[in-house]
Amino acid sequence: MTQKRAKTGVPGLDDMLGGGFLPNSIVLLRGAPGTGKTSLSLQFLIEGAVNANEPGLLITFEEFPSSLYRDAQSLGWDLKQLEQEGKLHLMFTSPEVFLAGLETPGSLLDELHRNSNIRRLVLDSASHFNRLTKDPKELRQIFTRVTNGLRREGVTSILLGEESNTELRKTERGGLSFVVDTILLLRYVEIESAIERAIVVLKMRGSDHAKEIRRYEISAGGLQVKEVFEGRQGLLSGMPYRYL
Repeated sequence: MTQKRAKTGVPGLDDMLGGGFLPNSIVLLRGAPGTGKTSLSLQFLIEGAVNANEPGLLITFEEFPSSLYRDAQSLGWDLKQLEQEGKLHLMFTSPEVFLAGLETPGSLLDELHRNSNIRRLVLDSASHFNRLTKDPKELRQIFTRVTNGLRREGVTSILLGEESNTELRKTERGGLSFVVDTILLLRYVEIESAIERAIVVLKMRGSDHAKEIRRYEISAGGLQVKEVFEGRQGLLSGMPYRYL
């Protein structure tokens, strides 16, 4: 049987994903600050809330709700209205409290999930778990607890991951890339002395997906995935070059 996909609401991205994310899967969305990770995640939540009858939850360890309201408003989204309608929920917490809530019946997270029928979840960001330990084995256990807990809740989840050199090494040391189902990478690239944005699906368990690297833009309404980069190599290095 063909599984109903969780559409992202990002024009062009669902085509790259074969129709959207697989339901109940865990997605790692990696990218440097400013590449649009939060915007893409909000599009995913809004698509579920408005068009799929799938209420969403955004859990943030760093950004206050007031900042999210402002940033969303600049792209044309009214998060407060969706909250009032019970279609979207925001939770500001810490990594420690979140981990405890995943494993504690009756916690605020558990109550919110059961009472509000949460079907989509965004965690901003998984990089914050790195500060809980310097032991790579213990960090791997933390990432496993997070992903197993989210799968147990039956939600389709996006985990944000910062893509600076230091954070990337820490994330890979903990093996987060190995325990998630899908990896999306957002990257700045320099093309003829101008900065452009590139998106690629690095892996997707249980489904075929597009392998090419595409341009994307951020404007009113959020991200839009555009055409494939043609005639270039080395795009993921950030310093592409033409090939003959």
